[in-house]
Amino acid sequence: MIRLRPDICIAVFIPLLSCCGCTAGTPPLLQPSGATIETRFIVPEGYQRTSADSTSFTHYLRSLPLKPHGTEVKLYDGKTKSSDGVYAAVVDLAIGTRDLHQCADAVMRLRAEYLWKRKLYDQIHFNFTNGFRADYSEWMKGKRIVVKGNDVYWTSSASAGNTYPIFWKYLEMVFSYAGTLSLSKELVPVSTSEMQPGDIFIYGGAPGHAVIVVDMAENSITGKKVFMLAQSYMPAQEIQILINPNDHETSPWYSLDFGQTLVTPEWIFSSSQLKRFSN
Repeated sequence: MIRLRPDICIAVFIPLLSCCGCTAGTPPLLQPSGATIETRFIVPEGYQRTSADSTSFTHYLRSLPLKPHGTEVKLYDGKTKSSDGVYAAVVDLAIGTRDLHQCADAVMRLRAEYLWKRKLYDQIHFNFTNGFRADYSEWMKGKRIVVKGNDVYWTSSASAGNTYPIFWKYLEMVFSYAGTLSLSKELVPVSTSEMQPGDIFIYGGAPGHAVIVVDMAENSITGKKVFMLAQSYMPAQEIQILINPNDHETSPWYSLDFGQTLVTPEWIFSSSQLKRFSN
């Protein structure tokens, strides 16, 4: 039988190392009045953001709207998640009222919304944990997905359409039957030296976790690069910009020279767990 959410994230305690005693919501590289990732967070001295055209996924991610500085993350049920030691900002995107918008879901949601806004509907597709491919182009035609035990199939049971509520219902269906296990198999490995915004650190497991690179900057003299991460978590919650628990002075930026182990506030990844959407 297909299991509903077999790979949910669980809380993992990560010591805050050099960030102990800091106030996570007010990192030095911050413009409190900034309303997007690009305008809220300053790059470290000597760095410039990597180039990106206005139609790119990079530009979309940098332009994500942020809630006012100091806002706490809301869970799907209206409860709050403390910012202490975890996040520096909250992305201003609604997540619905069901316990579905968790770690891998947030990654898929950002990718799908970018493609939806660009009208690239044929590129919106994700696999369920059993391998079933859910294409949004089919959903638009009025087809819906039926799950009965191990059987998953399309049926024509709705009117054709492409409004945002219709699109969101598709995403909730994907969130219900896809996760880190399925997403990690869809993505292609990429070296950290080739990292770009939109890449994902992902551990496909039960539990598993995923965070997405939402911005990058480079030092034109040294060639060194830094990057910024976002995540959702368990239970379902708003997308948040992660602090760097190892370096408060450059937080929320992470150095690309992190070695073999990437320590984030609620998960530890290896450098080999960086992946990318293939299309």
